[in-house]
Amino acid sequence: MTGRDHLCGSRITACASLGGRDGLRVLDVTLEDGRRLVMKEGEPRHQLAVEARMLRRLRAEGAPVPDVHLATETCLAMAHIDGVSRLCPQAQEDLGRVIGQLHCVPRPYFGYEETTPIAGLPQSNVPADRWLPFFAEHRLVHMAALAHTAGQLGGRMVARVEKLASRLDRWLLEPAFPALLHGDLWGGNILVRDGRVAALIDPAVSYGHPEIELAFGTLFSTLGDAFFQSYETFMPIQPGFFEERKDLYNLYPLLVHACLYGGRYVGSIERTLERYGA
Repeated sequence: MTGRDHLCGSRITACASLGGRDGLRVLDVTLEDGRRLVMKEGEPRHQLAVEARMLRRLRAEGAPVPDVHLATETCLAMAHIDGVSRLCPQAQEDLGRVIGQLHCVPRPYFGYEETTPIAGLPQSNVPADRWLPFFAEHRLVHMAALAHTAGQLGGRMVARVEKLASRLDRWLLEPAFPALLHGDLWGGNILVRDGRVAALIDPAVSYGHPEIELAFGTLFSTLGDAFFQSYETFMPIQPGFFEERKDLYNLYPLLVHACLYGGRYVGSIERTLERYGA
């Protein structure tokens, strides 16, 4: 299943597929020395070295992520983490602690030190001093342009996204400071064991407003009341987030999904634009 017979200095004794997409293979690998690893094999376009750097950054900040054993442009090997993608109330509470502790430390600017991938798409991270212009240009307008290039979003729809991006200050707030974000916080990227978060995987790291992370966590009903109650012991959520700002922030992941899959996500984008008068 892999062209390798050795990995990280030890012979491979067992190998099973964990799936993959677009030329990227994900494998469950057992080594002769007893280690069990998850290995991703791909091409330079899959940015596996960037993923390794993101994991190491999150780990350095105290977030539970797999330990990276090997990282090259075409191969990433990390510790296998036992866990399930099922968030019981106890795990929701623990996740609130994990994300709250990550978000409550001020970072130097909005953006990041390099472009980071989100679901395989390039996430623009040009450093900026203010959040609203950054979110407008490097999230909404950038991803709408990618969706247009992919043939998933028409020119008129792109123009409507640009119109909305030009007046975000009607609804959104500048945060007290930039926060380090996991960037792709949905149920499939959260591994739970014994009621606690065992690991966060597949990050799309950047410095941004915590609310964009919280909003995405509601898009597919990943985050619930136990999460938010726990989170707010570390980071207060300003009034109006759930009623007014959440759906506007979720325009970004909807654009990501439209770029990849089109279909019903374009309809969801249309409804969001209508709601905010664009």
